[in-house]
Amino acid sequence: MRRFLPDTFTILLVCTVILASLLPATGTFADYFGIATKIAIALLFFLHGARLPRDVVVAGILHWRLHLAILASTFVLFPILGLAAGVLVPSVLPPALYTGILFLCVLPSTVQSSIAFTSMAGGNVPAAICSASASNIFGMFLTPLLVGVLFSIGGHGGFSLDALEQILLQLLAPFIVGQILQPWIGGWIRARKKLLTPVDRGSILMVVYLAFSEAVVEGLWHNFTALELGAVIVIDIVLLVIVLCVTMFGSRLLGFSKEDEITITFCGSKKSLASGVPMASAIFAGQSIGAIVLPLMLFHQIQLMACAVIAQRYASKRALTAGGKPAAAKA
Repeated sequence: MRRFLPDTFTILLVCTVILASLLPATGTFADYFGIATKIAIALLFFLHGARLPRDVVVAGILHWRLHLAILASTFVLFPILGLAAGVLVPSVLPPALYTGILFLCVLPSTVQSSIAFTSMAGGNVPAAICSASASNIFGMFLTPLLVGVLFSIGGHGGFSLDALEQILLQLLAPFIVGQILQPWIGGWIRARKKLLTPVDRGSILMVVYLAFSEAVVEGLWHNFTALELGAVIVIDIVLLVIVLCVTMFGSRLLGFSKEDEITITFCGSKKSLASGVPMASAIFAGQSIGAIVLPLMLFHQIQLMACAVIAQRYASKRALTAGGKPAAAKA
């Protein structure tokens, strides 16, 4: 049952939302907290850049079919499904929550959990590192562009060039600086993963607290019913199930090895909370960010629980296969 329980970070996210609901940041404190949050996010992406070895980036180019399949799932399949979900508006979903669903569908993949689940299941870990990292790098450009295209198609507006500029300055610029300094500080940072983990999680919690504080002040919990929030959970589950099936069985039809299938399944079905929350703050500045990131936060926990089960099944099958070979040889 442990695999179905929320992890520590998810519990902290829930506590942060509760704190923002009871004691939202307002006035001067909110202004200063916003500045501190931007600094924390810039530090987060600087560390991402500094952690990623240069040879991993170069090696990732060689397995282009696998990376193309993952990017297609992340930035083509998901957005198509997001547009298809638009038929539920306004019968089931209010526009604000559908905006969150559509935004979820254009986000890049996760890095840490994609690699962790790929490793647990016995997949191609080097390819997972390359693909997940590439997804986040490309996502800094593709996510705001897809927001502009898809939201215009859906009649929900687009984004401004100022938003793209803010994303590039706040996320990409620190990442590039980290990559430049990686040969000198990369080893030191990777050796102190536990020490730097609070920076990763703390920065995300800061953004979530600020976003939900603004949303609570605007009446977030009074604008949506329990039925509407339940609909978001169901849609998140359906999205994940469809993408998991397409990536898993599609990779087999395309002739990928079992190791590559595992990598495509986990990297192609994830959505990044770490990248999504700060991007939402830049793209949807002045709007109810809490409602927009709510579907993403729910999807975050759903994907962790589902992929934990799938990774265990992959690992069990691999153990049975490995255990059966010696017996067969002996017979």
